[in-house]
Amino acid sequence: MHSPRRLFPARLIIAILALLFGLALNACAGETQGRVSWIYDGDTIEVEGLGRVRLLGIDTPEGHDSERDLFYQRRFGIPPAHLRKIADEARRFNIRQVKGRVVTLRFEGERRDTYGRLRAYVTLPDGRNLNRLLVEEGLAAVYRRIDFSLKEDFLQSEEQARRRGNGLWSK
Repeated sequence: MHSPRRLFPARLIIAILALLFGLALNACAGETQGRVSWIYDGDTIEVEGLGRVRLLGIDTPEGHDSERDLFYQRRFGIPPAHLRKIADEARRFNIRQVKGRVVTLRFEGERRDTYGRLRAYVTLPDGRNLNRLLVEEGLAAVYRRIDFSLKEDFLQSEEQARRRGNGLWSK
């Protein structure tokens, strides 16, 4: 018969191994969780322990004049002054939605962009997709340069935001 003292460490080791196995399964499934510690702008956040995260499949205007303004001007006819306003609204929207909260990140395709940021869909504690919400509010456009599984869904959300005159699409 084993003494109770010897079984306790064995149970603890088994519990730790089970926890690590569960974390490994999440990582393999392409999901992880973390607390949002900083909002850089409409499409980039900081998640504790993970670093900068670029919201997958969307693009929000920059808070300052940039080369990306040309895309919005040529494709959609949106002037720079309106882009600056929307950039600020998108950043404030993210602060309200996720700053200080634990979110789930779901990865797809390449995990990092050319700047070393993680690329992910961000799921709010209530199950809503932050990336899609930004598009629905007209605070982001669909990032068309890459393929991603929710692209058609995002394009439909963008079209609805345009029809309603939300955010970027307001006159």
